[in-house]
Amino acid sequence: MTFEIALVLGILGISLILFISEVIRMDLVALLVLGTLAVTGLVSSSEAFAGFSNSAVITVWAMFILSEGLTRTGIANIIGRQVMRLAGRKEIAMIVVIMITAAVLSAFMNNIGVAALMLPVVVDVARRTRIPVSRLLMPLAYATLLGGLMTLIGTPPNLLVSEALVQNGYAPFGMFDFSPLGGTIMLVGVVFVALAGRLMLPKRAARRSRTRSQRSLRARYKLQEQTFLVRVPVDSVLVGKTIAESRIGVSTGLVILALERYGRSEALPNRQTVLRAGDGILVQGRLDQFRELRRWSDLVIEREAPVLKSMVAAKVAYAEVTLADGSPLVSDLIRHASFRTRFNVAVVGVHRRDTYRLTNLAYVPLRAGDRILVQGEEEDVEELKDFADFTKVERLTDEQLRERYKVDERMFVVRLPKYSDLSEVTLRKSRLADVFDFRVLAIFRDGELNVMPRGDEVLIGGDLLLIEGQLEDLEVLRGLQELEIETRVASNLGALDSERLTLTDATLDPRSSLAGKTVGELNFRERYGIELAGIWREGETVGTELAEERLQVGDALLLLGPRDRLQLLDNDPDFLILTPLGQEPPDTRRAPLAAFIMMAVVATVMAGYAPIAIAAVVGASIMVLSGCLNMEQAYRAIDWRAIFLIAGMLPLGTAMQDTGAAAYLATQVMNLLGDSGPWAVIMGLYVLTALSTMIIPTAALVVLMSPIVFSAMADMGLQPEAAMMAIAMAASASFTSPISHPANILVMGPGGYRFVDYLKVGVPLTIVVFIVVMILLPVLWPLKPV
Repeated sequence: MTFEIALVLGILGISLILFISEVIRMDLVALLVLGTLAVTGLVSSSEAFAGFSNSAVITVWAMFILSEGLTRTGIANIIGRQVMRLAGRKEIAMIVVIMITAAVLSAFMNNIGVAALMLPVVVDVARRTRIPVSRLLMPLAYATLLGGLMTLIGTPPNLLVSEALVQNGYAPFGMFDFSPLGGTIMLVGVVFVALAGRLMLPKRAARRSRTRSQRSLRARYKLQEQTFLVRVPVDSVLVGKTIAESRIGVSTGLVILALERYGRSEALPNRQTVLRAGDGILVQGRLDQFRELRRWSDLVIEREAPVLKSMVAAKVAYAEVTLADGSPLVSDLIRHASFRTRFNVAVVGVHRRDTYRLTNLAYVPLRAGDRILVQGEEEDVEELKDFADFTKVERLTDEQLRERYKVDERMFVVRLPKYSDLSEVTLRKSRLADVFDFRVLAIFRDGELNVMPRGDEVLIGGDLLLIEGQLEDLEVLRGLQELEIETRVASNLGALDSERLTLTDATLDPRSSLAGKTVGELNFRERYGIELAGIWREGETVGTELAEERLQVGDALLLLGPRDRLQLLDNDPDFLILTPLGQEPPDTRRAPLAAFIMMAVVATVMAGYAPIAIAAVVGASIMVLSGCLNMEQAYRAIDWRAIFLIAGMLPLGTAMQDTGAAAYLATQVMNLLGDSGPWAVIMGLYVLTALSTMIIPTAALVVLMSPIVFSAMADMGLQPEAAMMAIAMAASASFTSPISHPANILVMGPGGYRFVDYLKVGVPLTIVVFIVVMILLPVLWPLKPV
């Protein structure tokens, strides 16, 4: 093994580890691979960027646009709904029709797009026919994968293996060269799922009429179990304060659903609504967490503690740091920036332009140029000058601190009674910072001063706490503790069924920009005028502490809000609405034109007038020019993560061939299976590819496997078409886990599936496909000598 081979294999191994661990985004891993190969000299600069001009990559992004054109004009929706009318109400017939319809569409459209398009249709059919939605959605996802096997443009792995043949001096696969094998696999797969696979599918209840649908949603997300009413007493300090000032939602992570006053309910009340005596507030969240507020009722305010304040002032330093443009902290929320962990300082305020922000800092997104007031011990503040995150670190005088940030006015001392319920609780678990932006600057205990205590510091009865925050918030806290709790709220839930307020569930589009962001960051109330009331993930309900939850593709989201606001989400590219809300159907006037453009692309390639990449790009351009979609919609339709993933990994395939790494790996395969004959080698490559789909993106997998296949076939003196066809089938038939393909992830939340459900159906289906390939491949693609 040469040094170059070892280096390439090392890069390959590290990239695989990063793909599996998902520590770094997959598209970023691909770009790092590209850069590493160029820097180490394993590929030239032109070879490093050749992936972006690769015809397969160009065809992939053009097909995204063509598919979006068919979706926007409603043609795919028309076909889907019309064909499903033929299925009747029988489960087997419904599965067969759904799978064949999705498979045929996937042969010419992007399979993720087909899954996203058909998902609301299938959910609606399940609701009307009372068939459990979990019996239909997994077959839908699998059908899109099976359909992609039938044509050259059906799935990126097919395009990539065809392009690899061209780059190695062989004729490319034609548009329908995949059809005899792929079509047979599709039909066998449909029969298997309809007759045997469905017996292994879970049964989870379907939704029915709108009223029953609303009840079903409440039951599925356990909304009633997590909903209760709090009533404002006559003499409460909260009377006269707005909902925002009362901090009811912020203090305990509760979602405010409605306000009851004089027998009438106001859904999703405005945060500036003033509370009155006797008001009932319908909230959703953890009752036990709300009751924990009573632990704070015995805090004693020490009106005068000048000695303690002066002792702390001598040890705590303040500085105003300016956030650098390009810092990873830019756009991060202050609570996620983890200043305490990274820099051992606390954020006290933010100065942006002429505004000083001193409260509710947790969800403030940082911006380049922000001047952030931090506090910490002298040496920690001084060390901030060594970090590239900040362009300037300025120490402030006492006068500047008082004038700009009112520091003196925001410091007070409280005493923890000896037998307090907070005794033996850590600062982190006490949730001081979460409730009212209180920051404990110091703890005075037994004559010793602990400045800037960490979150794991345990509170003990008798402690004196120097706190930075707003003293009046302690009075508001006592007002929260006085709220009367009513847990029997069945009658109040009627507010959720009004015309003004309704429930629906949705899921994230596979290309959504919201994936990976927390609910708190997104602030559904401010951004969309609705509330996120629950998340269904991997068969489990997440209904509390939602602000900290990061959204994932495949999550089913329970959304609550005015009907007109929820209907707007139907046109939002980040969401797929699962429960019908009477949305307007798509404008189908250009549907015939869109269908003609797609057929023209296919016919042009079949007739040999133009390569697939040219035909697809011209077709996509005409699709936009004719008004089937606009350029903004075209840009959004492209899954840029997939494009960068493929383009970034293609140079690794080049390096594997040029350095001999592919030949080295092929030799290992030959040593293991070569004595059993060429079909045993192809079988081994197929199994390796199929297993790898569970951990490696399919497009990247084909790029990595192609040079190994070419080397192995060359060693045996055989042409590579049969083996390349085999790995194309293996890569695209990725049924065994939700992470094998985005279509599998997409249906996971709406179908209520667990990881094990994919194994129960996907593993047998993978074995069936393997058997069909091994039987038909020698007949359809016999081995030929070079």
